[in-house]
Amino acid sequence: MDETMNPQAIWETLGPYLLPFGLRAIGALVLVIVGLRIAGWLSGLVRKQASRNPQIDVTLSNFFASLVQWAIIAAVAIATLQVFGVQATSFVAVLGALTLAIGLSMQGALGNIASGVMIMVFRPYKLGDYIEAADVAGTVKDISLFQTILATPDNIKVIIPNSQAIDDVIKNYSGFDQRRVDVTFGIDYNDDMDKAIAIIRAVIDEDPRILRDPEPFVRVVNLGDSSVDIASRSWVASDEYWPVRLDITHKVKAAFDREGISIPYPHRTFVQKVAAE
Repeated sequence: MDETMNPQAIWETLGPYLLPFGLRAIGALVLVIVGLRIAGWLSGLVRKQASRNPQIDVTLSNFFASLVQWAIIAAVAIATLQVFGVQATSFVAVLGALTLAIGLSMQGALGNIASGVMIMVFRPYKLGDYIEAADVAGTVKDISLFQTILATPDNIKVIIPNSQAIDDVIKNYSGFDQRRVDVTFGIDYNDDMDKAIAIIRAVIDEDPRILRDPEPFVRVVNLGDSSVDIASRSWVASDEYWPVRLDITHKVKAAFDREGISIPYPHRTFVQKVAAE
């Protein structure tokens, strides 16, 4: 038998190399498994502890938990390479070069990360807020270092890069505890303005969700082409905005119908000139 094909000869040749490598591979595998478990455990612990603090909302707790998890994963990666004899200083040097190269080719992604950090620090919005950003409106479902995820009113998932969200005008409809409900009603010129105002005010006064301070406003605000416009402005809790707005519109229209107050259609007058014979 050829000596090169003899298993004993192969083991005697490769054994001194395979055995240490195998032990290192097993040690590295154990290190990775234990490290990932520790990363997940510590991440969950940070999220749990942060959720108990009323001054830290869900957005920040998820952000801190993510930072802890990725920091431990990075440490495990460096330790794993050291098991195979790669020095940390060499790894850091290579990582620095790779970071520079990747940074030059992924400026947009890094910009999203920087914008994500700004969102976490300045907090223009948080999870659960209804916002309008990058010409899209919806409820904030998730905020990561790269993107913000919204759910539109018809439940469409919209992903906005953080750089676009932070660089554009952000309207946070949930930013304050109270919002003003503005509803304007047009009545016919032949109808009683004071009666219509009284009807609108009665509907507002009967709704317990509407705040009494600031005092609701009901006034004639415009004399239109075909209607007298009466504006109602009342303050409610932010999460009651749409239910109150819809109820006011429905109840005032029903009260107008009962009391004989008409909402006119737009009128147009056409004048036709006849040529002289």
